[in-house]
Amino acid sequence: MRPRTLEEVSLQVGGARLPGVLRLPDGAHGVVLFAHGSGSSRLSPRNNYVAQQLCGEHLASVLFDLLTPCEEELDARTAELRFNIPFLTQRLLQATAWVQAEPRLAGLKIGYFGASTGAAAALSAAAMPAASRIAAVRAVVSRGGRPDLAGAALAEVQAATMLIVGGDDPEVLELNRKALAQLRCEARLEIVPHATHLFSEPGTLEQAAALASSWFARWLDPC
Repeated sequence: MRPRTLEEVSLQVGGARLPGVLRLPDGAHGVVLFAHGSGSSRLSPRNNYVAQQLCGEHLASVLFDLLTPCEEELDARTAELRFNIPFLTQRLLQATAWVQAEPRLAGLKIGYFGASTGAAAALSAAAMPAASRIAAVRAVVSRGGRPDLAGAALAEVQAATMLIVGGDDPEVLELNRKALAQLRCEARLEIVPHATHLFSEPGTLEQAAALASSWFARWLDPC
């Protein structure tokens, strides 16, 4: 399904302005924010593919960069921001507030899709008390992510959570198994056979996207 709206947006979060891409299908009943710890999330072909699949489930999406260009430059040299989970979490919370203030998205059920360290930020944000996170987050999906970096926040997550990991990504798979054991919410680990960390093998990204779309469709259902 083609989105009714596909446009570049600018998210004002605190003192920073973050570029993003909004997809809004007809009859949207939920919106998924994409969080990636580093790199240009809004231009990621993998994230954009998943976002396009979400349109078929009548789910809007906002792909945006958690870091400004200057911050990206710093992180490329030091890698310090991509592992700063409290910083990334705060950015995601601010982006969530932007979504709720956007008239076309206000009132939609909210989900988070996290990759890399963005998965830890998504889970940490979902674990925040209601007053801190602005809105209840209904569902979280991590693709090849590092949910373990959310630490003690894992036990506080109430959003239904799916962890998707490649079967040929053994180190990350073990970290996800440990994170799963700490979750107290509705949670599932899905292993995509023959996939490595980037899901670049034929058919593996499609499997991951189908799993994510099904999960969000279930937990962001309007009924």
